[in-house]
Amino acid sequence: MNTQDAKRVLEAALICADQALSMRDMQTLFADELSPDCLRDVLTELERDWGSSRGLRLVQVATGWRFQSQPDVQVYLDRLHPEKPPRYSRAVLETLAIIAYRQPVTRGDIEQIRGVGVSTPIVRQLEDRGWIEVIGHREGPGRPALYATTRHFLDDLGLQSLRQLPQPLQPAGPDTVADTVADAISVALG
Repeated sequence: MNTQDAKRVLEAALICADQALSMRDMQTLFADELSPDCLRDVLTELERDWGSSRGLRLVQVATGWRFQSQPDVQVYLDRLHPEKPPRYSRAVLETLAIIAYRQPVTRGDIEQIRGVGVSTPIVRQLEDRGWIEVIGHREGPGRPALYATTRHFLDDLGLQSLRQLPQPLQPAGPDTVADTVADAISVALG
């Protein structure tokens, strides 16, 4: 298959996909006819072709590649679906921020940093959203669950890795970290 045909097929697959396509998915799409290097080259070309002059752009997120709208056209797209995205309480955002920056953490760790208890509905809401999961249990009394963020969390924020999370402006205590990340997550979620 030549590069131009591969580019057309890949572009169609990415536009029609309901979620990000991993490199493995794209290899399957071409029945391993394209080498991983050739596939990366095609993705680079598509990324360049769909630059800032169009309403969509090709981006890499934690689980693979996907097309998403340019930020400047999002206000227009929101008119098609006027329902408001869910609003998250400050407690939910702080809990998520602590997990994102300090993972893996237990509920007790979160409560110690926040200075207040973490209610079960807060943890359940984050789990139901697919943003956090239990990745193990800490050795010790009661073997508390260890929480960490998921790849779905990174995808929803448009990130490839946790290293892309915003850093606190000044080195300070855990409250600053929680506030900074809570604010960044709040902005990213609309």
